[in-house]
Amino acid sequence: MSKVSRKVHDKRVLKLIGKYLRAGVIVKGRFEKTSKGVPQGGPMSPLLANILLDDLDKELEARGHRFARYADDFTILVKSERAGYRVMSSIKSYLERELKLMINEEKSQVVAVSKASFLGFTFKGTRIRWTDKAFKEFIRRIKLYTGRSWSASMDVRFKKLAQYLRGWINYFGISEYYRPIDGIDGWLRRRVRMCYWKRWRHVRTRVGNLLKLKTSRSHALATGSSRKGYWRLSKSLGTQTGMTNQWLKDQGLISVKELWVNIHYPTTVR
Repeated sequence: MSKVSRKVHDKRVLKLIGKYLRAGVIVKGRFEKTSKGVPQGGPMSPLLANILLDDLDKELEARGHRFARYADDFTILVKSERAGYRVMSSIKSYLERELKLMINEEKSQVVAVSKASFLGFTFKGTRIRWTDKAFKEFIRRIKLYTGRSWSASMDVRFKKLAQYLRGWINYFGISEYYRPIDGIDGWLRRRVRMCYWKRWRHVRTRVGNLLKLKTSRSHALATGSSRKGYWRLSKSLGTQTGMTNQWLKDQGLISVKELWVNIHYPTTVR
């Protein structure tokens, strides 16, 4: 608050910020007072973090370091491992002494750039790519929205998927790692077909829907009456010739590949 008051002289604003910081938080349904810190995820957190850590930025600039910082997460680039440990120890002392802040020892490390991660990204040679951890979370969320046990309607599924996929690509789409992108769409379509197959449930419904979707009668009957599992049948000729890629797109399923390509190879308007 002393740093805020250097620039903000309106006592009403300072009082309002103070009330925000002391408002307390709800933890597991119970109210708890806050005597220090800022509520995580609150709208004031990024602003106050930048105000408090502005001195750190200036200190790093004065020392001639190359660095990047986002809120309280930052990385400093040096030329050698030895320099890394020296700078880490020095900056740790500065934060504790000058700003009264503690470094998270478990999350802090001195590593080669290729082994470092920052905001969900890492570097392989000269290329930027998402971390394995970020991609695993991406797959987990897709499985959640396309899970057979979720009783939501297909419209809700498509809406949630579209929101998540667009948000994910808007952030991680700068990754230059294309290899897994090409296979995601096929895997995602198969999971959606599996959801439809479970919703249709009864043999008569399955056969009828496949026939409506122009699947041949022989394939519709064979697939619709099969006792094989949902996942296996989601890749059968009967389901794929009925629930085609274009049909799924018309229902609202968006393409991860198209989103990625639009970022890296945008259409030039002339």
